[in-house]
Amino acid sequence: MSNKLTLIAAAIMLPLTMSVNASAINQTKGDFEDKFRQLGQALPTPNVYRNAAGEPGAQYWQQKVDYKIKASLDEEKRRLTAHQSITYKNNSPDTLKYLWLQLDQNIFKSDSIAELTSTVKTKLKSGPDKGKAKISLNTLRRHQFLDDTEMGYQIAKVKDNSGNTLKATVVGTLMRIDLKKPLKPGKTTKFSMDFAFNIAEEDAVGARAGYEHFEKDGNDIFLLAQWFPRLAAYTDYEAWTNKAFLGSGEFTLEFGNYDVELTVPADHIVSATGELENASSVLTKTQRARLERAETAKRPIFIVTEEEALENEKEGTSKTKTWKFNAEKVRDFAWASSRKFIWDAKGYKQGGDDQPLVMAMSFFPVDGGDLWKKYSTESIVHTMEVYSRFSFDYPYPVAQSVNGPVGGMEYPMITFNGPRTELQDDGTRTYTQAEKRFLIGVVIHEVGHIYFPMIVNSDERQWTWMDEGLNSFLDGIAGREWDPTIPWGVEAQDIVPYMKSERQVPIMTQSDSILNFGRNAYAKPAVALNVLREVILGRELFDFAFKEYAQRWKYKRPTPSDFFRTMEEASGVDLDWFWRGWFYSTDHVDISIDRVYKLRLDTKNPDIDYGRLRETELNKPVSQFVERNKAEGRELWIDNNQDVSDFYDDNDRFTVTNKERNSYNKFLKGLKPWERKTFERAVKEDKNYYVLEFSNLGGLVMPILLQLTYTDGTVEDKYIPAEVWRRSPKNVQKLIVTDKNKELKSISIDPSWLTADVDVENNHYPRRIIPSRIEAYKSKKRDGKVYRDIMQDIKTELKKDEDKKDKPVTEDKK
Repeated sequence: MSNKLTLIAAAIMLPLTMSVNASAINQTKGDFEDKFRQLGQALPTPNVYRNAAGEPGAQYWQQKVDYKIKASLDEEKRRLTAHQSITYKNNSPDTLKYLWLQLDQNIFKSDSIAELTSTVKTKLKSGPDKGKAKISLNTLRRHQFLDDTEMGYQIAKVKDNSGNTLKATVVGTLMRIDLKKPLKPGKTTKFSMDFAFNIAEEDAVGARAGYEHFEKDGNDIFLLAQWFPRLAAYTDYEAWTNKAFLGSGEFTLEFGNYDVELTVPADHIVSATGELENASSVLTKTQRARLERAETAKRPIFIVTEEEALENEKEGTSKTKTWKFNAEKVRDFAWASSRKFIWDAKGYKQGGDDQPLVMAMSFFPVDGGDLWKKYSTESIVHTMEVYSRFSFDYPYPVAQSVNGPVGGMEYPMITFNGPRTELQDDGTRTYTQAEKRFLIGVVIHEVGHIYFPMIVNSDERQWTWMDEGLNSFLDGIAGREWDPTIPWGVEAQDIVPYMKSERQVPIMTQSDSILNFGRNAYAKPAVALNVLREVILGRELFDFAFKEYAQRWKYKRPTPSDFFRTMEEASGVDLDWFWRGWFYSTDHVDISIDRVYKLRLDTKNPDIDYGRLRETELNKPVSQFVERNKAEGRELWIDNNQDVSDFYDDNDRFTVTNKERNSYNKFLKGLKPWERKTFERAVKEDKNYYVLEFSNLGGLVMPILLQLTYTDGTVEDKYIPAEVWRRSPKNVQKLIVTDKNKELKSISIDPSWLTADVDVENNHYPRRIIPSRIEAYKSKKRDGKVYRDIMQDIKTELKKDEDKKDKPVTEDKK
């Protein structure tokens, strides 16, 4: 029976038996909120650049920027110097008088907005007995490094293609270059500059890139990202995206081609965005042969073995080599360099015409151990296998995972990932289960970012969720296809504490203003998309729509409205209520089943209905007062005076008269043929009519996932779409009709925890006993303080320092 027919049936049948208290469930006057109103003005008006279907419009455009960079790494000074030439093509319909560039290294300068607005979280108490404030050694180390090291860019010789000096104005983490003449639509300009900066020690300052120093052997690993002045994006929806870099909001950049030459110590191994152009100059014949074998290997092949890496660590060199890389259609360029790297590789044959062979490669020090040898490169391949199903074939020649000081970060064709093994006293290397899971998870996540946002080029500075949320959703799929026993953090119940917390903002909040960054930008949107796929749309509709979005916006710059519109247009399902609730509000899911009424259809035949009423009356509990009187032997007046009686001693209020029978016959004659046929069938079938009352306590409208358990032991699942709340978003009633011999025993809402309902206890009817735990503890002293026993402590002897087995190297390897 359709919902429409069911509701009509309820309207006819319910008054025949009972009247449910409508005043308890109706909306209060003036309190109605339409959860299903269309997004309307919340989304930008479709135009020739972005159409109403969520795809690039007929006149969509984006800029193109090509870079030629020559950079040199000074290992001793930990400093980078470079020269770059930039070709900028204006594909917009606007004339540009100036260009904006991002200077991300300036975030470490003492006068940057990020540094000036940094805060601390310390509970301070006044008075000598109120406890001490604390400052971490990490915080002290960061301040000391920034005090001791001049940070930020030194930029010089900003010139156009004719050698004319261009005026360059630095504004924090941005730089404006004024053009000699306006750049008209369709035209190209070229300019160049020299730049240099001191590389941050990542462990000291906490960054997305930097160097890591190893005291044991005196060597460094260098991870270079956001290392060159990059053109800010110029877009149809914002013009110049020249918002300062504050740390959380990442990047949006233009696609282009890169020719990059990296001069590093001759014994370094380099991993970088792009394809190595001069392998014969920087790799040995043996290494090139190993790379060729890796193309068809079942398991990764070592290009640089552990033994070779350890040998390489022993001595430095004053000689240099220049590695040349070429990358096409990328929005950024990053690289890593060290003599400590072990290097393995495996070919991934994905087929297709664009990039049939991709080299998956990992670079890591000996500290990576078996953890990296077994899982890093294999995780890369697994990521491409899964992500391509939901988007497109991986389009680049390499995909790389590099171990260094950065826990997890992504750039085109290259990712930085953190976990390592621990060297034990017996010389073995071990790792915890958590570190294993972390490595697999972080490699999947960061390599996944090569798809989103490195190819589907969303604006990270504005909407973190568009890359982190979508990517977390997909890495959850890839992760569970790797090993579903690993907790991937994208199940609905994983975000319940966050969903009901007061310290949160909508997902659509600008990146630098987000509270609880990981939950807001990663977990909540990932769970939302899981719910959309598994509960609302189903996998077939969702997967088709999501892939359509990825392919529409491959190498282009989507906005949230493009994603929302594409998912609706391609799935054929109105989802405005879903986007509004999950992405624009801080409502949470809390659907309660409050009451269940079991109704029986009146036959209108007084000989039947009055008999049923009498039976109901007789089944009521007997008054305790009456029972105790009987137990005490109290005699009743009516029993002792039976000679006094009347009509009502033999007839009760359920006695049927011919008046009721005549009324019944008149009722039947007054029905139309179809009405009488319908009514008589319903009376004959004598089905059970259950009215279920639900409350939406969390405000976020969602489908109601019902599980009905019957007295015969069978279980039935029912799906009630979210639209059930469209006219009454706070309370609804639902009619469930079952056969006469199919009686309900209990009801559960969302028994599989698919919707992130924050209170699962009100999901049961009847309510269940709540399982929990209790722990015994030993009482502490009343004031909880620990006192010094100075009289005893004064007897303690001063310990002498023991000779250290391994003395640290005092000079860095050159």
